[in-house]
Parts: sequence; C-alpha cells; structure tokens
Amino acid sequence: MNEPLLAVTSGEPAGIGIDICLDLPNMDLPNMDLPCPVVVLGDETLLAQRAAQLGRNVRIQRWSGEKQPAPDALNVYHIPLRVPCTAGRLDPRNSPYVVELLDKAMDGIADGVFAGMVTAPVHKGVINQHYGDKMYFSGHTEYLAERSGTPQVVMMLSGGGLRVALLTTHLPLKDVAGRISPELVESVARILDKDLREKFRLPQPKILLAGLNPHAGENGYLGREEIDIMQPAARKLREIHGIDITDPLPADTLFQPFYLDGADAVLAAYHDQGLPVLKYAAFGKGVNITLGLPFVRTSVDHGTALDLAGTGKARSGSLHAAVLAAFEMASG
Repeated sequence: MNEPLLAVTSGEPAGIGIDICLDLPNMDLPNMDLPCPVVVLGDETLLAQRAAQLGRNVRIQRWSGEKQPAPDALNVYHIPLRVPCTAGRLDPRNSPYVVELLDKAMDGIADGVFAGMVTAPVHKGVINQHYGDKMYFSGHTEYLAERSGTPQVVMMLSGGGLRVALLTTHLPLKDVAGRISPELVESVARILDKDLREKFRLPQPKILLAGLNPHAGENGYLGREEIDIMQPAARKLREIHGIDITDPLPADTLFQPFYLDGADAVLAAYHDQGLPVLKYAAFGKGVNITLGLPFVRTSVDHGTALDLAGTGKARSGSLHAAVLAAFEMASG
C-alpha cells in the first residue's frame, strides 16, 4: 500500500509557520524522520528567502500532483503571496493567500491527492482585519467545518500520554455553564467515541468526563449542572449508545494515574480546565486534532509567534508531532 501523502499548510507568512516548515526535509534533524511524504503549501520564494535569512541549507523542490515528492527536499505546492512579506510584520493584504492555502489543501483531499492536512498557525486578527464584514474567520476549525459542511466538530489535544477533548472551546468563562446541555454532552461524546474508534482504531474507548464545578458539584452544593445535565447525559450515552463514559468526575483529581490508567481520553467541560494540564505535560510537542471532520486534520499546539519569526528560535517539535499523528490516523 502506498504511503499517505499529507498536505502541510504553512499558515501566516509573517509567523513561524514558514520557519518550522523548513525543518520538514530533516536535513539536520536525524532524530525526527517523517513516516510519509509531505507537501508544503506556500509561496516558494518566501520559503527560500526565509531559509536564507535563517542560514538554512534547504533544497526546495516545486511539486505538482503529476509527480512524486522528491526525497530529501522541501516539496512545495507553490501558491503565490499577494504582496511581499517580512518576518514578524503582518500585512492584511496576504490574508486571501492564507485562506487559499486551506482551500487548496481541502481541494486536494477531495480529489484524493492528499490523505489529510496538517496546519501551521494563522493569525485570526489580521484575516478579519482584511475581510471586515465580508467574512468572519474564527479559526481553522470553524472554517474547515463550514467549508466541508460539517455541522459539529470537536477540539481535542494530544500529547504527553494524554488526549483531552473539549465540550466548549473559546468562550468567556461566564458563558460556559449556560452553553452546557444534555444534547451538547451527548453529541460531543458521540463524535469523540466515533473518531477514537475509526481514526485511532480503539475498539472500545474509555472516556473520563470532567465535571463543570469544583468537586463535580459536591452533590449539588457547588452547582447542579452535574446532577441535572451531565449525569443523565452520561447515563444515556452508556445505556443507549454503548459508549464507555464515566459520570462527571472532579477535574482537580481525575488527571492522575488512578483514573487515567486504562482511559483513552478526557472530556473536559471548558478550555482552561483540561488544556493547561496537557500543555504542561507536552507543550511544544502537543497536537491539536479536529474530530468530526470527514478527513484527517491536525495542527500545532502554538500560535504564530511573530516575535520569533526569522530569528532561528522557533522549534518544530509540535509540527513533527502533528505530522506523525496525521499519518497514524490517515494510514489506518
């Protein structure tokens, strides 16, 4: 069977996405060999300029779908910038270029050219600055879901021996409790269970459900969301859908071997409940995975880091981990 070919979108051109993509040929990273060929979507001239700025000896090979990626080279699907770019300096005029990278990767997946996509970070603020009222770009996840017609997706981060999925993502803390409903718990848990089975090939995933309130509500004294919403949803998931999910557990104690041993994922109630633990365990080597999409998509666990772009200080460990994760899911 042929190895899957993965698309890597290079992201915001002024950020470190360009820098870390230059590590993909592994010419000086012998311990980070990739398991499959990858193609970087981006501006060929920009990649060459950044390589020269960083003093990197990288052989850049323009790629088209008509030939196999060249070994020991950075294979680039050339998509031209709208205007020249300087490391660390955002330019809204290049926002259509950033969006085009995602569109071309998705087109390649739809055509069967790519087995999945790995995304370097984008800068949401500058994209929205360019498009104004014409389009609101809330992030990779939402854009890919809308363009693929996916009604619901789930954010999961993996690393340090953990998988942490989220019931809610980028919400103010004051809005989290109002967003959690039995329907949300059920739909997110079903997507999580389905992708753990199909993309991670786990025959009977075990999911730990984190309670919303301190001490998981302490029998209602610290909040009733666990009793009124989360417990009934978990019971329905077990009894009707056959999903192995716990009742809500206290989040301050579930991240320990007593609970984690034998578990396949934690379903956290909100962003800063679960992700600080995972990022402490694996920052710089973690992977952001979008569940629920009809294709494989992984991403790095960091942002554009404009202050590091072009300095040689950016580290590509998370990109490497994201490629490995995408390969494992796509090759199943």
